[in-house]
Amino acid sequence: MLKADITEEEKNRAISGMKDTGIYDKVMSLEKGCETVLTKEFDDNGAVLSGGETQKIAISRVFARDCPFAILDDPSSALDPMTEYELNNTLMTALDKTVIIISHRLSTTRMADIIYMLENGEIIEQGSHDELMQTGGKYAEMFLKQAEKYNK
Repeated sequence: MLKADITEEEKNRAISGMKDTGIYDKVMSLEKGCETVLTKEFDDNGAVLSGGETQKIAISRVFARDCPFAILDDPSSALDPMTEYELNNTLMTALDKTVIIISHRLSTTRMADIIYMLENGEIIEQGSHDELMQTGGKYAEMFLKQAEKYNK
């Protein structure tokens, strides 16, 4: 819900963020548009969104917020593969900020400039996707294991 004292610039950033994540049309289809309460917990007339739609709302806030960086924990876990790809591409190309993504879905990490592979709380590998694939370590092993489900 947009707060009453929102500036025109903040409103435009919020709308732009929703468009960037592909949730704008859904929000605008709701009876109260941007003014819709996004839960029935506090308002019986509130909207209940799917997990993927809720995730897109949260990520649109990253686009709207004027800050130098964003930390996202499994930002596409509730999205289908095509939507995940589109969102990841948008995150990597449209944001003018540093984005730190924590993910177990290694398809999400593929576009990152630098990947840090952690095990038991310690960095065991680091580099680009291509560099880590060439070294054949734990990252490559996990990536290939996840990818084999798509190559059958």
